[in-house]
Amino acid sequence: MVVVASTGPARGAAMTGHPSVSTVVPTRDRPELLRAAVRAILDQDYPGPVEVVVVHDQSEPDQSLTQLSRLDRQVRVIPNQRTPGLAGARNSGTLAAVGEFVAFCDDDDEWLPGKLRAQIDALAAAPDAQLISCGIRVSYDGKTVDRVLASDSVTLADLLRDRMTELHPSTFLIRAAALRAGFGLVDEEIPGSYAEDYEFLLRAARSAPLVNLCTPYVLVRWHRRSYFAQRWDTISEALQWLLERYPEFGTQPAGAARVSGQIAFARAACGDRRAAMRWARHALRRNPREPRAYLALAVAGRVLRADTVLRTLHRRGRGI
Repeated sequence: MVVVASTGPARGAAMTGHPSVSTVVPTRDRPELLRAAVRAILDQDYPGPVEVVVVHDQSEPDQSLTQLSRLDRQVRVIPNQRTPGLAGARNSGTLAAVGEFVAFCDDDDEWLPGKLRAQIDALAAAPDAQLISCGIRVSYDGKTVDRVLASDSVTLADLLRDRMTELHPSTFLIRAAALRAGFGLVDEEIPGSYAEDYEFLLRAARSAPLVNLCTPYVLVRWHRRSYFAQRWDTISEALQWLLERYPEFGTQPAGAARVSGQIAFARAACGDRRAAMRWARHALRRNPREPRAYLALAVAGRVLRADTVLRTLHRRGRGI
């Protein structure tokens, strides 16, 4: 493991009086979207120093991105030096970051104006909080839908009951100390890095309630390439791993039913009818109203196609 050190943002923070922020942007073969993501970060009206750490995962680092740097807006480019995949890339960037706060942004998303300033101000008003999120604007198939969580605080119990997909990783801003000496880095053991953002939120919420801004400050693009549409086995394995890792799901039957219903849908999409029915029954015993279980049964019975269900949900800014 190599940790890249820089004094630029730290020195800038001392000069401006505003805390420094490092934004980690994992990327792989999406150069045009990546540049749009980086520019949106650099264009934030936050008065403190900001660095962007672009982490190339299983692809050749594009050093020309450093030319986007501006005064108090440094762009650095590094390779993923940890486990291949999204989790390892985020951790490589986090360990290289020098800011007092660390933010995440996916390479196909864009921060909207005012995002960073609003989040820093909100965390300053909540000194015990370690992570803040915000609403999202989902773009899919030429349409946009705002997804905003109508709550300014999120507890572990809340997250066990509901994934709250409004809490997207591209919205996360975290105190760097919490990542390095608190609840820790992104877990790299999750199969295929699927649901690593959800596990990260659960672990963070174990430490302290999360802060949320009820405003859509991030444009999130959903498209076939960004979704695990052809990785149903990985999805099933990862969600079973999550249930085993968090026995607290046993205290929230509706939450356990939701995850079981997702596993049932994944097994149905794989063509594994027997496992789909078993997991669907598992879900319905905990919550007879769990819709994912019924969708899984419909897919397993070939009444519906999995891709048709997903396209319909995505047009509404939702997922399975």
